[in-house]
Amino acid sequence: MFAPALIAGLMCATTACGSGTSQGAATWEEPSSYSYTLRSTEGERALIGTFRVSVEDGEVATAAGLDDSGRRVVGQNLDAVPTIGELLDELDQARQDGADTAEIEYATDGHPRRIVLDRDLRAIDDEAVYVISAYQPDAR
Repeated sequence: MFAPALIAGLMCATTACGSGTSQGAATWEEPSSYSYTLRSTEGERALIGTFRVSVEDGEVATAAGLDDSGRRVVGQNLDAVPTIGELLDELDQARQDGADTAEIEYATDGHPRRIVLDRDLRAIDDEAVYVISAYQPDAR
C-alpha cells in the first residue's frame, strides 16, 4: 500500500512533477547582458522559430531569425522576441493561472534550458515549448 505512494513521491522528487523546482532556480539570476539561442515551437502563436538573441541592460538589443519562421517574426515584430526573464515571467503567469503543464529544466550552471507550457490539456494549439541553448553571459 505504501510502496506505490513512495515510488510516486520519489518520481515527483526527481522530475519535479511540473513544479520545475531545482537548485538551479535558486542560484541563477538573469544578468543584465547576455546572449542565447531560442527555439520556440508548438501551438498557434506568433513566436515560432529559432532566434539568436542579444540582451543588453535587461532588454532585447538584437535578434536574428535563424530559420524562415524566425526571420519572419523578427521582420514583423522584434518586440515579440523575449529575454530569458520574460520567458520565466510567462512560466510564472501560467502557474498562477493554473496551467495543466508549466515545467522547466535547468542547465548545470543554473540557467533555464527548457520551458514547456500547456495551459489546458483539452485545448488545441495552446502549447509552448522554449529551448534555450548557447547561453553566454556578457563578461563586461
